[in-house]
Amino acid sequence: MNTSTTSLLPHHRLRVYWVAIEFLRAVRAAKITDREMRDQAISAAKSACRNIAEAAGRVSRADKARVFGIARGEAVEAIATAEIAIEAGDGAPEALANVLDRGNALYAMLSGLCRAR
Repeated sequence: MNTSTTSLLPHHRLRVYWVAIEFLRAVRAAKITDREMRDQAISAAKSACRNIAEAAGRVSRADKARVFGIARGEAVEAIATAEIAIEAGDGAPEALANVLDRGNALYAMLSGLCRAR
């Protein structure tokens, strides 16, 4: 659900937040069967979403950049965890392309945002 046109919350106005939500959905769709790997991948994807929201609420550019950088690290962790689980036979192989596609898009967006201007 994209509420970017009706919400006053700063993260709802950021495209990167909605890409992070799409990425979280892709990670969940990977249907990772290894409980530890599934929990780690989903936790890291959720953390990326939360950190984007937190960064949007920060005031200084440097502080925003720092928290967007944390979100980028969490996104990479989620990507790698899902990828490893799928490659190990513990997830849906057909989901890998979407995880990587949404993960790459998220990583690229966060790479620009985590640089203090």
